[in-house]
Amino acid sequence: MTQITITTPDDWHLHFRDGDMLNETVPATARCFQRAVAMPNLVPPVTTADMVSEYKQRILAARPKDSTFEPVMTLFLTNNTSCQDIIDAKAAGALAAKLYPAGATTNSDAAVSALDGMFPVFEEMQKQGMLLLIHGEMTAHHIDIFDREKEFIDQNMTRIVSAFPHLKVVFEHITTKEAVEFVLAAGDNVAATITPQHLLLNRNDLLVGGVRPHYYCLPVLKRNIHQQALRSVVATGSKKFFLGTDSAPHEKDKKENACGCAGCYSAWSAIELYTQVFDELGALDKLEGFASHNGADFYGLPRNSTSITLVKEDWVIPAEVTLPNGNPIVPFFGGETCAWKIKD
Repeated sequence: MTQITITTPDDWHLHFRDGDMLNETVPATARCFQRAVAMPNLVPPVTTADMVSEYKQRILAARPKDSTFEPVMTLFLTNNTSCQDIIDAKAAGALAAKLYPAGATTNSDAAVSALDGMFPVFEEMQKQGMLLLIHGEMTAHHIDIFDREKEFIDQNMTRIVSAFPHLKVVFEHITTKEAVEFVLAAGDNVAATITPQHLLLNRNDLLVGGVRPHYYCLPVLKRNIHQQALRSVVATGSKKFFLGTDSAPHEKDKKENACGCAGCYSAWSAIELYTQVFDELGALDKLEGFASHNGADFYGLPRNSTSITLVKEDWVIPAEVTLPNGNPIVPFFGGETCAWKIKD
């Protein structure tokens, strides 16, 4: 197959950042996605209904002219989040709230450090029909970084899902075979997003022959056996898994230094690279469900009514793009050849 037309896809997990960065990230996403779930880990984080509304307006202001792209807004959970905050955020249009363990990723220091205290909030979310999006990693210093996801499943994810059987839970950017197995075994209220980098790469790609800072993300890339588990499950067409890029931009000098930031900026190439993966797996017939149907169905939103066409044609992903402030940023797989592209 050398051409495929699919319902316009959505990105169910990404980081637009804020300020001038929006003038780069929003158009890059809107070029191929109709909707995107905007992560709330800004500085300061999006913790109130007013902040949800204000951030949405800043995103909309950065849309290309005549674009119909729509952000899906989220609330940042802290140990001070109240049930009233959930009610107000839902009324302001937030469809989900994001649980970060404190210190798990960029700008997450204000996040949740006492999970049990959040159970009344989860109960209110269940009542309001608001989704819970979980960055599922244990961040205690003694836990090996490659075991963080499994430990979170064992210690926290299992009991959250058991305690709130009617709460829709998205296990974000899963990276391990244990997470695949957990989601498959859970009820219909549990689903997961998967990134392009975790389908394309494993920790050898990050570390062998020298550290590649533009492959460094959190959760970190895992062993090949985990990469293969992710690839295998998307090839089945299971409705419990859908597209979430975790596109996370950082300026080049903040990635290429002694303490490089975590995140892969994949908006420039995401749908093309996902298509390449599904082609490699002989599962192009499963791409539309993963990219365009499963997420909308799980969120309870209508599927998009437009479509995009991709053709099997080599093109080179830009090695760098220039931000509005003049600083460079390196896209995921920047300078490398991708085998699929969006048809003009």
